[in-house]
Amino acid sequence: MRGSSLLATSFTGALLAYTLYTWGALIHRTLTVFGALRWQLENTHAGQDIVAIADTTHCEDIHYHAPSATLFTACEDNADMRFKWFPPLTNFDRPELAAKGRGSIHVIDPNTLQSRRLVFENFDGPFITHGIDVISDLERPDGEAVYIFAVNHVPNPSLPANPGQKDWPKARSQVELFHHVIGAPTVRHIRSVWDPLIRTPNDVVATSPTSFYVTNDHYYAEHGLMRTIEDLYANAEWTDVIHVRLDPAADPSTITDPSAGVAATVALPDIHNGNGLGHGRSVWELLITSCASGVLHVGQISPNGKGDQITFVDQVEIDSVIDNPSYFSDPFAGKTGEDHSGFVLAGLARAYTLASTHSDPSDDARDSVRVWYVKPAPGEDKVKEPTSPVRWEKQVVFADDGTHIRSASAAVLVAIDPAAEEGGPVIGSVEGKGSRRKAWLFVTGFVSKNVIAVKVDL
Repeated sequence: MRGSSLLATSFTGALLAYTLYTWGALIHRTLTVFGALRWQLENTHAGQDIVAIADTTHCEDIHYHAPSATLFTACEDNADMRFKWFPPLTNFDRPELAAKGRGSIHVIDPNTLQSRRLVFENFDGPFITHGIDVISDLERPDGEAVYIFAVNHVPNPSLPANPGQKDWPKARSQVELFHHVIGAPTVRHIRSVWDPLIRTPNDVVATSPTSFYVTNDHYYAEHGLMRTIEDLYANAEWTDVIHVRLDPAADPSTITDPSAGVAATVALPDIHNGNGLGHGRSVWELLITSCASGVLHVGQISPNGKGDQITFVDQVEIDSVIDNPSYFSDPFAGKTGEDHSGFVLAGLARAYTLASTHSDPSDDARDSVRVWYVKPAPGEDKVKEPTSPVRWEKQVVFADDGTHIRSASAAVLVAIDPAAEEGGPVIGSVEGKGSRRKAWLFVTGFVSKNVIAVKVDL
């Protein structure tokens, strides 16, 4: 009997050790990313240093178009809409309200910090905003005009006719394509784009006016056990990235069906919670985030138009959830002798609280934020990422407990000319003199009242 007891104890111990070895690291990583181990929240900037930009309500994504020195964002504008209809947060309560939703596209001057709402041409909604992308119109001088791609979470028009079908998709989200001449008060709608492969779109990145990629961020569109598992279990690689090609011969003015002239394929299958997309360091590099597992994937598409598939070439683990990525290309690197280029990643400091705040419009609801600044490590003493061939330097460039901004889903850096900063550039200065390089950091969130701007050190 004693031998049997010892054998049972040994077996139990071995099973426990195996379980801890197999699941311990994964559980700890998940708790870290979702902020459950983050006992204290920090504010990295005093309130007086933060500028809230007016008329920028619930703008989920933001992009800086360097050739025109202009920021672009798409905003909900209606402070109540997000909490009653926003499929990415499983808010499906008011489809009839969403059918009347009229979000808008804004341009922001990074010098004056003023927002200007553009007037739509050839478009009357509904427009339930999410991720966007902005690319130059190459048929005009650089910086003169842009194409804007925007995810739009419209209600499923077939839903009222099928009230008895429990699993019928409540949303039939699509992508809108616009054209804007820099400085003009208007933005012209070209066409809507939909395909059955576009199921739960989150973000979009374009390679031309007729070619773009879009993420599906969930396999399970509605709240429930399986969606919770999908979020928490990093090995639930159930989402994908879709490539969409539009027929260049099609006349947009004659298109009434969003699926007309659309050819869609799976460019990247089997990714966990594929979320934000962004342009990388070259035209062939794409940035893709696995939001709920806190991973930035660096992907590459086939050069010279030889294919639309995406291949991962690198990845960086971040200790929080991360949303839409952006790449900051330092325009003064050649003048200062130091290149501060890097990835900018916005996310939530305690993402687990979103389960209770996602449908709460009150001022008491707060979603704390973190913005990460990631660049190649300059020295050999940095800890190497176990999943990455490149060593990265990662720092929190902005953090807030939800007091000054509620949620962060996108952020961009806009460099400040070193000569314009008091004390001049650091280059060639004696140690202790001069000033550090600075930039304006613009942060926005899916339920933030305003886009905010704050000066940060690079």
